[in-house]
Amino acid sequence: MSEPGITRLFPLPAVDGLGDAQIAELYTAGAERRPWLRVNFVTSVDGAATHQGLSGGLSDDADKRVFAILRRLCDVVVVGAGTVRAEGYSAMRVDAASERWRTENGMSPHPVFAIVSAGLDLDPASPIFADAPNRPIILTTERSRPQAREALADVADVAICGRDRVEADALVRVLGERGLGRIHCEGGPHLFGDLIAAGTLDELCLTVSPRLEAGVASRISAGASPIVPVGLRLAHTLLSGDTLLLRYTRA
Repeated sequence: MSEPGITRLFPLPAVDGLGDAQIAELYTAGAERRPWLRVNFVTSVDGAATHQGLSGGLSDDADKRVFAILRRLCDVVVVGAGTVRAEGYSAMRVDAASERWRTENGMSPHPVFAIVSAGLDLDPASPIFADAPNRPIILTTERSRPQAREALADVADVAICGRDRVEADALVRVLGERGLGRIHCEGGPHLFGDLIAAGTLDELCLTVSPRLEAGVASRISAGASPIVPVGLRLAHTLLSGDTLLLRYTRA
């Protein structure tokens, strides 16, 4: 199956038929500092973060292509445990093309999987752990159940990142101490809200799906609000069919 065509609309001049290397270059421009925290979401035009409860229901081939490239570029993929369960995550592996690219560029063949979980409602026997090419990391709290921490410590590195909830600053620090400075977060909304409120976000990659969902679907962020709204600047705009792929960085 042929790849979906992607056009760069901004910055000008417009460029048609972007290859993977060109797309990757767009997403690495200006992101040299470490740590660098990127968040990736898809939304409908009317602001829904899911279709029938899943973000994957809003995705198309262009979104999936960019999604794969973003995983290719990172050291670690961070996901909230609720999203891991809802979206049916498996072990963190990139596709063959991304694996080759990462190896050629001095990176591990696959990114590390980091799961944010205060309650530790995770199965140590899950393929997420059993089939993992790298030992996953679980970011949790002091108040998480000691027995669950002990069981999960057999299959993952368990790190305490706060007393009652996983604190965004501690999350970034713990990953940075492990040499995982290129951080790619895939949600969910409450984790994204915490990152916004803590001021740790560097970049938002947002796909706008050309549909209206209505209903009661959640937004891409939820929970705490920052004292001052976080200003962003538009880094680039990509187009595939009627789908927009936007990249924002902190102003």
